[in-house]
Amino acid sequence: MTTTTAAAPLTTADAVALVAAAVEAAEKAGVTVSVTVLDAGGHLLAFRRDDRAVLISGETSTRKAYTALQLNTPTADLVDAVQPGGLFHTLPTALDRPLLFIAGGVPVRRDGRLIGAVGVGGGAPEQDHGFATAAVESLA
Repeated sequence: MTTTTAAAPLTTADAVALVAAAVEAAEKAGVTVSVTVLDAGGHLLAFRRDDRAVLISGETSTRKAYTALQLNTPTADLVDAVQPGGLFHTLPTALDRPLLFIAGGVPVRRDGRLIGAVGVGGGAPEQDHGFATAAVESLA
């Protein structure tokens, strides 16, 4: 019999640190962003909406995090998959929260296991991906 230990879950303190790291990375680049952190079950752990960012950035950051969590892949890696002929071209979007295939959502893993996701919205998609990645890397 093989026994495996569960990875420690994403805590509120982790989520707050992820938000702070993403905001710091964005501010260094002169970009204003909204940031969402979800736990492994898709529950909101931390959220920062900046009124100086594009109004929709809060919803965008949440949907990016949700997509990264549901598909366990950075959203930047999924952009081509939804194009005609792509792997997810016909993926249904009638979910609780529609998926969003724009760079800026990154899964959070601990000990190789998925424990949550962070989503960033407000900058160009490539910038948002960089800010989300910097946040996840800061948690390690």
